[in-house]
Amino acid sequence: MIGISRQSDYAARLVLHLACLEPGTRVSIPEISKTRLLPAPFTRRIVGDLVKAGILHTLRGTGGGIRLARPATEISLLDILEAVEGGVVLNACMEGGRPCVFGQGCLVQRAWGDATDLLRRHLATVTFDTLVDASPDHQAAHSHRAAQALKPARRSTPVS
Repeated sequence: MIGISRQSDYAARLVLHLACLEPGTRVSIPEISKTRLLPAPFTRRIVGDLVKAGILHTLRGTGGGIRLARPATEISLLDILEAVEGGVVLNACMEGGRPCVFGQGCLVQRAWGDATDLLRRHLATVTFDTLVDASPDHQAAHSHRAAQALKPARRSTPVS
């Protein structure tokens, strides 16, 4: 299976959460973790990667938290994958400019390269403002799911 890592998925969900808020709004990692159903320790690591990439900005102390470092119109899914995964490559022979052992005439490498280029171009066009605009019910759906997940389980027998 070709897919993205859980870390990349969580990073995209985290950035989407911030993109849904008023520009400049800061929120805490525990708040995002709770709302988006993300493990807090994992979220902290992701925030570090996104800060290094210039996608998020952090402020410590009272009134602190995390916010987008630039407008949602300027952050794409490709930016997230590059920050978290180091890039998009569909075959190891394409990674880091390593030469194919079969040389320049390798038709398979060329096909993987073309597919990678198409995917990269598409992901670069998917910005977080378009994701926010694509579903007006997005916030409500996440808020409802988070509330359901955080409800204490009902006990079938009374506690004495």
